[in-house]
Amino acid sequence: MANKQLFKTQPGRLPPATDAINEAGGVAYALSPKAALAQYAATGCLNTTYYANADMQLDTVLALCVAVEPAFVAKTAIYARRRGQMKDMPALLTAWLAQHSPEFLEPTFARIVDNGRMLRNVVQILRSGVVGRKSLGSRPKRLVQHWLAGRSDAQLLSASVGNDPSLADVLKMVHPKPATPERAAFYAWLIGKPHDAAMLPEVVKALDRFRDDAEAPIPDVPFELLTAPPLRPQHWVAIACQAPWQMTRMNLNTFARHEVFKVGGMAQRIAERLRDPVAIRRARVFPYQLLSAYTMTGEGVPEIVRDALQDALEVALENVPELPGQVYVLLDVSGSMASPITGHRKGATSKVRCVDVAALVAAALSAKNPATKILPFDTEVHVVPLNRRDSVLTQAKTLAAFCGGGTNCGRPLATLNQRKAAGDLVIYVSDNESWADPQRGRGTETMKQWETFRQHNPKARLVCIDLQPYGTTQAQTRDDVLNVGGFSDAVFEVLARFAAGQLGGDHWVREIEAVEV
Repeated sequence: MANKQLFKTQPGRLPPATDAINEAGGVAYALSPKAALAQYAATGCLNTTYYANADMQLDTVLALCVAVEPAFVAKTAIYARRRGQMKDMPALLTAWLAQHSPEFLEPTFARIVDNGRMLRNVVQILRSGVVGRKSLGSRPKRLVQHWLAGRSDAQLLSASVGNDPSLADVLKMVHPKPATPERAAFYAWLIGKPHDAAMLPEVVKALDRFRDDAEAPIPDVPFELLTAPPLRPQHWVAIACQAPWQMTRMNLNTFARHEVFKVGGMAQRIAERLRDPVAIRRARVFPYQLLSAYTMTGEGVPEIVRDALQDALEVALENVPELPGQVYVLLDVSGSMASPITGHRKGATSKVRCVDVAALVAAALSAKNPATKILPFDTEVHVVPLNRRDSVLTQAKTLAAFCGGGTNCGRPLATLNQRKAAGDLVIYVSDNESWADPQRGRGTETMKQWETFRQHNPKARLVCIDLQPYGTTQAQTRDDVLNVGGFSDAVFEVLARFAAGQLGGDHWVREIEAVEV
C-alpha cells in the first residue's frame, strides 16, 4: 500500500501545469507575448536588473515586437507613455515601428513624443542600429520636422537641454525649413550659426543678455541653460523662485548646495510649492518619484521641505482605491527586491529599490483600507508591527527594512491557508522570481496554495503586481487572477475595477488593445 500520508488527495482542483522556468531557476508560467510586452513596456528600464542585463531586456522586447501584431506594439507604446509615463520603452517601440511597420509610426510618434527628451530618445534609438537602421529615413525625418515646426519658442528652448543627441544635432540631421524669419534665426542660434539677433524670440534675447552680463535679470528658462557664467547666490534664489514643480523636486540638493534655503522665507516658499495639491496633480508625479526625492535629500535640505515631500506623497496617493472586503497584501522582501527599481546604469543608478516601491504600494493600500493585512515574505512570513498613525512613507521604510533572503511566493498563501483565513482580495507585490518553494506536482506552489485558498473563499481574486519584467509569473492569468506590471496610477485603477468584479484577468491586455491608434 502506498504511503497515504504522502499521496493523500490534494484539496481543490489541480493547478495548471507550468510551462516555463524563471530567471531564478524556479518553475513558472510564461506570459502571453502581448502580456509580456505590456509588462516590459510598463516596468522595463533597459538597464541591468537583478536577473537580466540591459542587452537581454532589449533582445526580449524586440523579439516580443515580432511576436505580436504591429498595431499592438503601437498601442502598447502609447499606453506606456500616456498612462505609465515611461520614457525609454515607448521610444524603443516607436523606433521599431519606424523600421518594421511605418503605417503605425505617425500616430504613435504624435502621442509618444510630447517633449524634447522623448524626441531625442527616439532619434537616438533609430540611429543606433538596434531596430535595423542607422539613419532616420524619410518618414521619421518628416515627423521630426513637423514636431519642430509645431513647438513654441519656449518649448524648443526647453528641448535644447540635453545631449547625445542634442537638439542641435537633431536639427542638423533633419534640416527643417523655417516658416518665418524669426524661426530661421532661432534655428540658426540653436545650432551655433550666424543669425539676425533682432529676429530672436524675446526669451532667447534675455538669455543672451544674461550670458553676456551676469548682472542682467535672470530669464525664465531651464536653469541648465544659465550656468555658462558663474551663478551667484542671488541667481540661485531667483532660479528657485521661478522653478516649476518637477524641477523643484529634482533640485533640492542643488538648492541646498548653493545656500538657497539660508535666505529668509525660501524654505517655506519651496515647501508650500511642493505640497500644493494642484501643482502635484498637474505634474503627474509618481509616488515613487517622491520617495526617491525624500530618500536623496541631503542634510542641507530643511526639515520643513522634507515634511512637504511627505505631504506631497499623500496627495500623489489619493488615487489609491478603497477596496471591498478583506484584503491581504503579500509583500516580497527577498534579496532580489533590493535591486534598484530603474536598474543599474553607470552614473544613473537610483537609490530607490524594488522593495521600497513595493513597501510603498503596500503601505498606501493599507492606509486607504485599514482592515488590510500586510504579510512581508521571503522564504518565511515576517511579522512587522506598524503604527497606523505613522505616515505612509514611514510605514514603507519600516516594511522595506526586512529585505533579504530567498523567494517563496507560495509561503504567504500557505500561511493564510493554515489560518483558514477569510479573504476577498489577495495582492502580491513582487518581482515574481520564486525559486525556494516546493517544486513537485503540476503547477507552482503559488497556484497550488491559491486553489486551496479558493476552497474557503470561492469569490476571492488574486492580483500579482510585477515591479520588474522577466516574462513569467507564479500565478497563471485567468478570470480570478490578474497579472499587471508597473507602479503608476493606472495600476491602481485596474486593481480597483478587477477587485469589484468588473474585469477579467485578461483586462490589462484588453485595455491596451482598446487604445486608439
